[in-house]
Amino acid sequence: MASMEQGYELGQEMRPWVSPSLIEANYILSLSQMELQQAISAEIDENPALEMEESSICPVCGSILEGTFCPTCLTSQATPADDHARDSLDDYGDLAANGTSLRETDPDFDPMALVASDVDALDQILADARPILDEREYPVCEYIVQSLDARGFLGEPIEEIARRLGVEEDEVLEVLTTIQEIAPVGVGARDLRECLLLQIDYLDRIHAELPPHVRPIVDQYLNQFAAHKFGQIAKELGVEVEEVEEARDFIRTHLTPSPLQTAQAKSWRSPTNSSYVAPDVMISIKDDELVVEIIDSKLFHLRVNPLYNELAGKVSRRHRADEPATDDATANPAEAEEKESAVAVADFTDHATDKERQHVRQYSNRAKLFMANIHQRRETLLRISQCICELQEGFLRGGVRELRPLTRAVVAAQVGVHESTVSRATANKYVMLPNRSVIPFSDFFTPSLSIKDVIKELIEKEAAKGQPLTDRRICDLLLQHGVRIARRTVAKYRAELGILPSTMR
Repeated sequence: MASMEQGYELGQEMRPWVSPSLIEANYILSLSQMELQQAISAEIDENPALEMEESSICPVCGSILEGTFCPTCLTSQATPADDHARDSLDDYGDLAANGTSLRETDPDFDPMALVASDVDALDQILADARPILDEREYPVCEYIVQSLDARGFLGEPIEEIARRLGVEEDEVLEVLTTIQEIAPVGVGARDLRECLLLQIDYLDRIHAELPPHVRPIVDQYLNQFAAHKFGQIAKELGVEVEEVEEARDFIRTHLTPSPLQTAQAKSWRSPTNSSYVAPDVMISIKDDELVVEIIDSKLFHLRVNPLYNELAGKVSRRHRADEPATDDATANPAEAEEKESAVAVADFTDHATDKERQHVRQYSNRAKLFMANIHQRRETLLRISQCICELQEGFLRGGVRELRPLTRAVVAAQVGVHESTVSRATANKYVMLPNRSVIPFSDFFTPSLSIKDVIKELIEKEAAKGQPLTDRRICDLLLQHGVRIARRTVAKYRAELGILPSTMR
């Protein structure tokens, strides 16, 4: 029987290793502007050595003032010395006129920055429904919305609502249909079956992949489905049990029985699929040149707390400050305060415990690393944006028809970074174009946008002539333009543009 031996063996190997600082830098790079604001706020709360530099803000455009001068508005924002009290709105006429003029001409002014209200989901539904409905239908709409329960269901029958309000049932049903269209998907349903079917209809409209038997299961076998009688459902539908289980998994993942309790409903702001976004990069034309500006460079001005910075330097050098204390009553007060601070720092260096020194070093280094990561994010995003400006200059100046095919690999090669860095830097970020529209970075890498624009243009031209184009006819016209595209792709792009089929136009 062989004996077992223990021993050590040394060897060398090479393998990639990702440092924690690189992980943190990549994380900061991937954040959008709004997410970066949250990360900075959280870091300031946790790190006493990091603070926001206090700067005067322009009351018109929100830029950082250079003394009393705003470099964006190109005006002085100093308060007049003879600023008398104003008793009426008319007394502010000159200021209002100047403010309006500056806001209209200022390229950086964002009117959404003035919006600071928080609207309840039900109030938002009412606000969105009013422009669509007739004035006589307002009471019906208000009654229906106020009758919704916590899940978003309408528990009162249509007949009862019509009787209470003294209107026709068809009118109540029409208003309810409008509410269901503009509210969070599923809100306004009268039972669970209708709620789930509304959600399925929505997923079908946005071309989501639906298992083939989800709709009939919800429509005809909801009670058996709730009782987990999957075998019975499979037998009646003539399918395998696995297909019913696939539908079950889809329903659990993508549908909700309480549409008014979802995160989307609690933050409901608009009946469209678009949400309000803040641009991370702004591209403008100045002196006929494309200028790229990173938005956070105007918003975030961080610094290491001066006291922590000085303490960290003294702790690292481990020696007393050379400036002695002074009792000269005639000395400059500022110099006396500075010397007193130096003595206090020196005293801390001599008498601080190892734990206190470690605290100062740790948080000072952490603050410097956090600021360096933000600076690196800014520089990387700036270089990538400038590269995209060069490659897509025609699009930025001439419109979507000038969009050229572009890949992230091409941008990465020109900037000199890895392709994953470009993907990480542009993901979930938005750009404000010279025409003031805001688009995601991904649109620069979507050559199909120009095709969509051509499709929209063709449909609008033919609609003006009263001849709606079929998808097949659009394919033929695109082929004449040198674009070969399948009919179902045309249908997909048309749906994404929100254009109905020719039979419904």
